[in-house]
Amino acid sequence: MHYGSEILSRTIDELMKLPGIGRKTAQRLAFYLLKSSQEDAVALANAIVELKEKVRFCVQCFNASENDLCTICRDVKREPALICVVEETNDLLAIEKTSEFHGLYHVLQGHLSPLDGIGPDDLRIRELMQRLEKTEVREMIIATNPNAEGEATALYLMKLVKPLGIKVTRIARGLPVGSDLEFSDEVTLSRALTGRQEM
Repeated sequence: MHYGSEILSRTIDELMKLPGIGRKTAQRLAFYLLKSSQEDAVALANAIVELKEKVRFCVQCFNASENDLCTICRDVKREPALICVVEETNDLLAIEKTSEFHGLYHVLQGHLSPLDGIGPDDLRIRELMQRLEKTEVREMIIATNPNAEGEATALYLMKLVKPLGIKVTRIARGLPVGSDLEFSDEVTLSRALTGRQEM
């Protein structure tokens, strides 16, 4: 599509690379940025650059962090014997919004998807197993998304962890099948956490 400006066209193409952003949304965002003040545009650009330069993954749970350990892993009030395994940081944030969970997390950074070529070695499963062997964990809650990939990931983890003698639970089915945790409301997520079941 011709926009009368190569720079505008390139900006729209770059915005379309973001998840969930189609051409129309990318166009709206690009025109919004074009109309916004220079200061606002520079502040956004600087935030993105700083994000890439300074934010990394926690060495323990793989949550986003500016330090070696994220704020959750550094929180001494958390219950270290309780670990909740999630697919992505967005899922961790959704659970945190419920204020129901007071343990630690482990972010897999994805889910098993053989059709897409994503196997166990592509996730943070090895690090999870090392963590479980080094620390005294009483219960591991699997909070993967309630879709085919999330269920496959949950079953795989359950088979790996059960022999270690750790209680393995799965969040309850209060979540709609085929959706993502990050889009669930706090009440539904809270009920799913409270009603988790042993696997």
